[in-house]
Amino acid sequence: MPAAIAAEELSPVVLTIDSVTQVTNVARYRLTQQLARQGCLADVGFTSEPRSVALMFSFSAQKEQKVAVLSAINRDGDLPRAVWVTRRTAGVRSISELNDRDLATVAGRDPLASALPIAALGAAGIHPATGRIYESGDYSSALALLLHNNTHAAVSEAGFAGQFLASRDLVITWAGSKVNTIGWYRGDGWSEQALACEEALSHLSRTDDKQAFAVFPEWVHGFARTDSQ
Repeated sequence: MPAAIAAEELSPVVLTIDSVTQVTNVARYRLTQQLARQGCLADVGFTSEPRSVALMFSFSAQKEQKVAVLSAINRDGDLPRAVWVTRRTAGVRSISELNDRDLATVAGRDPLASALPIAALGAAGIHPATGRIYESGDYSSALALLLHNNTHAAVSEAGFAGQFLASRDLVITWAGSKVNTIGWYRGDGWSEQALACEEALSHLSRTDDKQAFAVFPEWVHGFARTDSQ
């Protein structure tokens, strides 16, 4: 085997992660180690680091890549759904009753975090003023604002919120459609070597290493191959 080809095969597959809220060296290291145990030699970076990318975790399709090779799934093993959550005791029957209320959203480009829930309000004729929106750093913080009576409702993801409904006396007031655009897309640097990383990613689970998953939104529990692959 020519030395040039051997060196190329040993080069790490470049993976990038789009718009994370918690980028830490520990999380990057632990994710890299988790992938290595599954047979994927990866160089994990973030979208602020320009280079030829084999696989990118993104919230929407990239250029000519229409379908994600792996879709992000929630803790129920399902595609995610944006939701509005309220306290059961508030008696909110629909999001149309959230007019002129303080609301908690989540910062970042994740469409579940604010874009889709806010659009649902708009469809119901509700257009909250800027001063009514409290932008939190993550989904846990958004729910905390609701639980501490700082807001009347909070955005969340159906699977993530579901684990707290009974214990915290919360209820899902509105749920959107399932979202299949969030996941891993093949980039310009993709080669057959990246297949091992796709396979490794499909076996990762938040329950195996929560620190490694700190680079993804809190609702992401793992990744599943799409039907088109």
